[in-house]
Amino acid sequence: RIAYFAGSLLLIAIASFLLINTSIASNKNEPDNSECLACHEDTSLKGKKKGKTISMFVNEKKLKTSVHYGAACTDCHVDLLNADLPHEDDLPRAKCGKCHQDEQKNHDISLHGQAIKKGDPLAPTCQTCHGSHEIVKVKADNSPVSPIKIPYLCGQCHKEGSPVQLQRNIPQSHILENYTESIHGYGLLHKGLTVTATCASCHSAHLILPHTDPRSSISRGNIAKTCIQCHAKIEDVHQKVINGQKWEKEAHVLPACVDCHQPHKIRKVYYAMGLANEECMKCHQKTDLKSSKDGRSLFVDVREQNHSVHSKTACSQCHTDVLPSSKRPCESIQSKVNCGSCHENVNNNYQKSMHGELHALKDKDAPDCKTCHGSHKVLAKSNPESQIFPANIPTLCSSCHMDGKKIAMRIKDAPKNLVSQYSESIHGKGLTKSGLTVTATCADCHTAHSERHHKDKLSSTHPDNIAHTCGKCHYGIEQQFDKSIHSKLVSNSKEKLPTCKDCHSAHAIKGTHNDAFRFDIMKTCGKCHEKITHTYFDTYHGKVSQLGSKKAAKCYDCHGAHDILPVSNPASHLSRENVVATCQKCHPNANRRFAGYLTHATHHDPDKYPFLFYAFWGMTSLLIGTFLISWLHTLLWLPRSIQMRKKMKMMEASSSDKRRIMRFTPLNRALHIIMVTSFLILAVTGMLLKFSYTSIAQSIVMSFGGAEVAGVFHRIAASMLMGIFIIHIIDLFRKKKEDYGTWKNMLFGPDSLVPNLKDAQDAKASILWFIGKGPQPQYGRWTYWEKFDYFAVFWGIFIIGSTGFALWFPAFFTKIIPGEFLNIATIIHSDEALLATGFIFTVHFFNTHFRPEKFPMDTVVFTGSYSYEEFKHERPIEHQQLLEKGELDKYIVPMPSRFYQTIVKIFGWGALITGMLVVVFIIYSMLYLYK
Repeated sequence: RIAYFAGSLLLIAIASFLLINTSIASNKNEPDNSECLACHEDTSLKGKKKGKTISMFVNEKKLKTSVHYGAACTDCHVDLLNADLPHEDDLPRAKCGKCHQDEQKNHDISLHGQAIKKGDPLAPTCQTCHGSHEIVKVKADNSPVSPIKIPYLCGQCHKEGSPVQLQRNIPQSHILENYTESIHGYGLLHKGLTVTATCASCHSAHLILPHTDPRSSISRGNIAKTCIQCHAKIEDVHQKVINGQKWEKEAHVLPACVDCHQPHKIRKVYYAMGLANEECMKCHQKTDLKSSKDGRSLFVDVREQNHSVHSKTACSQCHTDVLPSSKRPCESIQSKVNCGSCHENVNNNYQKSMHGELHALKDKDAPDCKTCHGSHKVLAKSNPESQIFPANIPTLCSSCHMDGKKIAMRIKDAPKNLVSQYSESIHGKGLTKSGLTVTATCADCHTAHSERHHKDKLSSTHPDNIAHTCGKCHYGIEQQFDKSIHSKLVSNSKEKLPTCKDCHSAHAIKGTHNDAFRFDIMKTCGKCHEKITHTYFDTYHGKVSQLGSKKAAKCYDCHGAHDILPVSNPASHLSRENVVATCQKCHPNANRRFAGYLTHATHHDPDKYPFLFYAFWGMTSLLIGTFLISWLHTLLWLPRSIQMRKKMKMMEASSSDKRRIMRFTPLNRALHIIMVTSFLILAVTGMLLKFSYTSIAQSIVMSFGGAEVAGVFHRIAASMLMGIFIIHIIDLFRKKKEDYGTWKNMLFGPDSLVPNLKDAQDAKASILWFIGKGPQPQYGRWTYWEKFDYFAVFWGIFIIGSTGFALWFPAFFTKIIPGEFLNIATIIHSDEALLATGFIFTVHFFNTHFRPEKFPMDTVVFTGSYSYEEFKHERPIEHQQLLEKGELDKYIVPMPSRFYQTIVKIFGWGALITGMLVVVFIIYSMLYLYK
C-alpha cells in the first residue's frame, strides 16, 4: 500500500509539471494584445483617418484565424511600440516590410509602390489586396489573393470604367473581359484550374512593372522566361525555332510569346502553320522578284519548299528577324538565316570546323549550310535527290576539292586526284558501281560538320582517332587492332606507329583481295621494317612476290593483318603454339621442323646466323675463284686463238680432203640437245628468280604467264636434266660392258674422261704456249678443259639438284633435316646456279664457239662430225692412234644434209643468243644492285 501510494503521488507530480510547462509554452506563443483589445473589441469604437471617421473595431475571432495570429499588434503597428495609451487616431499605415522584406522591396519598385510614393489615393497597398486583421493563406478559399479570385481582385482597378481607368486616362483594353474569354481565364473560371495563369502569374505579385521596363516579367526580354514557368516544354512545342538563350537574353528577336499570343487574349491555336508562309509567298512567289541591295533573286519555289524537310516550318521560324508589327515583316531582316537556332549541336560543330572558321573570317570560298543542303529545297539525306544522299556526297565535296577547283588550288599541300582515287577505291566502287549507300563517303571519314585538318588532335582523321573512325564500320577490325603491337594502347615504342591510312591509304583504298594491295603491302611494311623487308626479299616468298606471284606468302599471311603480336605472345600467329598452323595454311604437310625455316635470316650476320654466313662466303669464294681462273685462261688463250684461225683457214683452203670424222654418237647428240634446252630454261627462269628485284625480270616472267608458270617450267627442265643424267649413267654402264670390258679400262684408258697426269701436263704446256714460252701441246680425244666441263656437270647436278629437290619438297625433307637447312640450301642452290650459268655462257661458249678458230659456232656437238683437217689439227694424238689401229675408216661419216645443218644452226644460234642475253641480264642485275 505504501508503494502504491508513493507511485500515485509521483505520477500526479509529473502530470502537474507537464501541465504547467505546457501552459507556460502556450502563453509564450500567444501575444499579450489584451491592452489593445480592451478598446478595439468594442464594436462602436470610431476613429479619424485622413479626416474621415472610420470604425476601429477589431474582431478577435477573425484575428485568431489570421496567418498573423501569434504576432503582437506592435509587430505591425510599430509606431505604437512603448506609446502612451490611448494613442492618437490618425496613425501611419501598418508596416509589412519588417517581416516581408523582399515583397516590400519589390512593391516599392513597382508601379503600385511608385504611385504610393507620389501620394496617389488610388494606389493599392498591402491591405488593399491582402486585407488587414483577417489575412488568410493564399490558397485558402476565402483569401482575396487566391488564384481563383485574383482576376476579380485586379479587376477592381483594371476593369473598364474603374476609377483607375477613368481618372488616369488609361485606354480601354478590355483586360478583364479578354482574360475571362482567354484560354487561361476559361480554365480558371469555368474549369476551376487554379494552376492556370492569373494576373500575378504573368505580372508577378509585387514587382509589377510596365512592359517597357527591362526588369518587367512581361518585357520582350523576359516574357519567354515568364511563360516557361508553366510551359516548360515550350521549346519542343515550337520545334526549337529559337533556342532558350535567345528568348531569355536577346531582345527584339521573333518570336517572343506575345508576338503570336496576344496578352490577355490568348487563344488555343487553331490556325494552320502555313498561314504566315502564305503572307510571305504573296511576294516571293514572283519569279522576277529581286533584292534591291544586290540584285539576287528572291523567288521561292513553293513546290520545292513543300517537298523539303522544312515543309512544316514557317518562314518566320528561319527568318527570325521578321517583326509582324511591320507593314512588310521582311523589312526588319538584318542578318542571314541562322540554322543553329534549331540545329544547335550541328552549328557548334560547324563553327569549330575548318569550314566554319573560314566562314567566320568571311572567306568567299567557305561553304555554309546552304552550300551543301540548299536553301528552300532542303531534302533528307535518305532522299536520292538530296545533295547529301550518300551516292551524291563525292560529287558534292568534289565541287570544291577536285583538282583545279577553288579549294584545291589554294591549298599548297592539298592531295592530288582525290576524286579519281576515291572513285577507284573499294569504297568508291562500292558506292558508284555496286550502289552500296552504306559504304564510306567523305562525310563518314571527315564527318559532316566537324571537318578538321588531319594534324588537329580533334580531327576524325588524326592518327590518334583514325582507328576509331574506321571502326565505326569496321568494328571488329578496330577491336583486333587495339590489341595489336601497332596500337598505342599496347606498344610503348617511341617510333611512329602505323594507323589505318598508313597501310590502306586515305582515299585510294584497295580491297584486301585486290592483287595490287597484296603486292603494295610488302613495300608498306618496309617503310618501318626496312631491314626485315630486305631479308624477306632474299627468300623464295619475297622473290616470287616481286615477280608477281599472288599465292606466295606476304607479310600479313604469316604475321597477321590487324592482330599482329610479338612472337613471344602465345596468341601470335608465329608463336611456338601457332607457327606450324600458320605454315600449314599454304603448306598442308608442314611440321615442326619445317617451321624452323628462318624466314628473315640474313647471311650477313655471322653471330646470329653463322651457318648461313659461312655457306654464303664459301659459295662466293668458289664462284669468284672459278671465274678468275677461267677468265684468265680465256684471256691468255685469245691471242693464240686468233693466230690459229688464220692457220686453220689456210689449211682448209689447201686441203682437198672432204671427209668427215664422227665425234659424237646420235645418243650423245640427242642428250646434249636436251641438256642445252633444259639448261637454258633453268638458267632463264632461275636467274629471273635470283634477280627478281629488277623490272626486266618482272616483265620477262609475265611472258611465261607469271611466276608460278615460270616455276613449273623450271621444275620440268630440272626433271629433264635429271632424266638425261640418268640415261647417261645407264649408257656408261653399257659402254663399260660392250666397249671396255672393265671399269679400269674405261676409267683409265686413253679415251677416258677422268682427269689424269697428262691433263695436268697439257694444262701447264697450254699456259706456256699462250704466253709464248713453249709449243702447242698435242691433245688426245679429250682436252683438259673438256674434262673439266664434263665433271662440272656431275658436280652441278649433285649440288644444284639435291638442294633444288629439298626446296621443291620442303615438307618431306624437313622430316629428316632441320628447317634452317633450307636456308643453306637456298644459298647453295642459287650461287651454284649462278656459277654454272656464268661459266657455261662465258667460258664454255668461248672454248667451243667464240674462240676465233671456231667462231661463229662449232656445230660438231649437234651434227656429230667435223672435217678431217680439223680433226688432225685439234686431236693429233687420237688421229695417230686411229691410224696405228687401222680404225680411222670406222669413224668416216657422210656430210649432214643441208636441211639438217640449217636446223642445227637455227637451234645453235638460238641457244647462243639466249645464253648471251642471260649474261647481259646478270651483269645488269649486279650493277643494278650496287648502284
